[in-house]
Amino acid sequence: MTRRHFLDHLAGAATLGTTALAFGRTVEAAAATLRRQHKSTVLLWMNGGPPTIDMWDLKPNTPTGGPLKPIATTGEALISERLPLLAKQMHHLSVVRSMSTREADHTRGRYYLHTGFVPNPNVVHPSYGSVIAQQTESLVSGLEIPPFVSIGGSSEGPGFLGMAYAPFQVDESGRVRDAQPLVEAERLNERLALLAEIEGRFAKQRRGAAAGEHAKVLGKTVSLMRSDQMVAFDVDQEPSAAKERYGDSGFGRGCLLARRLVEAGVPFVEVDFGGWDLHAGCFDQLDQKLPQLDQGMSALVEDLQERGLLQDTVILCMGEFGRTPRINGDAGRDHYARAWSAVVGGGGLQGGLAIGQTSADGTAVEGESHSSEDLMATVCQAMGLSLDTKFTSLNGRPMKIAGGGTPIRQLLG
Repeated sequence: MTRRHFLDHLAGAATLGTTALAFGRTVEAAAATLRRQHKSTVLLWMNGGPPTIDMWDLKPNTPTGGPLKPIATTGEALISERLPLLAKQMHHLSVVRSMSTREADHTRGRYYLHTGFVPNPNVVHPSYGSVIAQQTESLVSGLEIPPFVSIGGSSEGPGFLGMAYAPFQVDESGRVRDAQPLVEAERLNERLALLAEIEGRFAKQRRGAAAGEHAKVLGKTVSLMRSDQMVAFDVDQEPSAAKERYGDSGFGRGCLLARRLVEAGVPFVEVDFGGWDLHAGCFDQLDQKLPQLDQGMSALVEDLQERGLLQDTVILCMGEFGRTPRINGDAGRDHYARAWSAVVGGGGLQGGLAIGQTSADGTAVEGESHSSEDLMATVCQAMGLSLDTKFTSLNGRPMKIAGGGTPIRQLLG
């Protein structure tokens, strides 16, 4: 069963009139209440594996360093000259230069960095977003839109937590497919009554979790279609100055939408920024990609701070791994998980730090290294989630939240 199945199911059987969505109504009161009750996380996902040696941990004047130069920031870290706007915001962010992970394959690395677990054929683990959505459910009872939103691309799924905590995918402009109304409210109610009868029969005939998951997601879908809170997805309501601030790129618009969703009380938002698999022409492509990252991410950090939201919003920027210190014959860098960097801040975490270090050529972490589990444990603790929490998979195996990782102590102050 998938969210698409339920949306398709409803699209033909039940949709409200255009006025019922009430996109123009304000949700400020509800959003303010939700913000007081919980924190949020925004994951800026650099799909493909960014060359962090050219972004956050430069090695100038070395054979592995590449052409980009480091610049000073408002924090300890020196970062790429192509990130001048972020340099002004680095007192809010810290660079973890001691990431050392085990998976240098895209699919496996993506899974590991999203879940804190290496892939296992016997169990499908829940992603960051699904864990946070499930763990904060009682705090966001007034939230009618999904608690886990993926912008611009897919994320990893809910695993054994069930489809009720699956990512809700939208494009960078907030467009939601199959939620546009087609019939009037009276007709809708008649169809929903018939659907409820069918669902009741289905539940009696099926045993196990499937029927309950079906009913839960279906109910959330109907609530979503009717909710005034859907206005949070309408980026067009933003003034031109705000759109210009974030930049005319898919990533910039995704960051602006992420800020709107955080304001509305969504606990977990992921913004997908793809195209980082830079095996060839790495530096020419960075000339295009880094300015987009710089404008969108810096605007998000600054905007959240100005609105009083950064203290309660964790920002995490990473991909599935880094890229090789060695520059190949095509002027590119290949997959490299042994030593790379992630950036994290907000949510009460310490900003302005450069945590850990790599060797002079960037080939290895020197001193203490950190894993996906450690990074996820840090985010969970910043979100106020207990690291003693245990889940039980569908095959009965107990699993600790964040894969049993240890929070990065420097970030916790």
